[in-house]
Amino acid sequence: MTEKQVKGYIKYNLQMEPRHDCYALAQAITDISMDMDYDEFELMELLLSNKPIDSLHTHSYGFHTANGRGIINRIKDYYYEYESAS
Repeated sequence: MTEKQVKGYIKYNLQMEPRHDCYALAQAITDISMDMDYDEFELMELLLSNKPIDSLHTHSYGFHTANGRGIINRIKDYYYEYESAS
């Protein structure tokens, strides 16, 4: 995942201006994707759009499951590592 892809998704799909470090976010999503061997784009949608990932059981009745919260928290941990390094 690249910084440009994250910025584009936020600008054009969510119709918002990015407020966070898109490079750090892209790196965090790539890292979690490699850890989990799962699609980067779907993980980005989970984080930014709260879109459920049925195969990972991230939501139940519209709310995050423990697994969903765990994935999001791991992405956030990676994000803060990259953000503080820059």
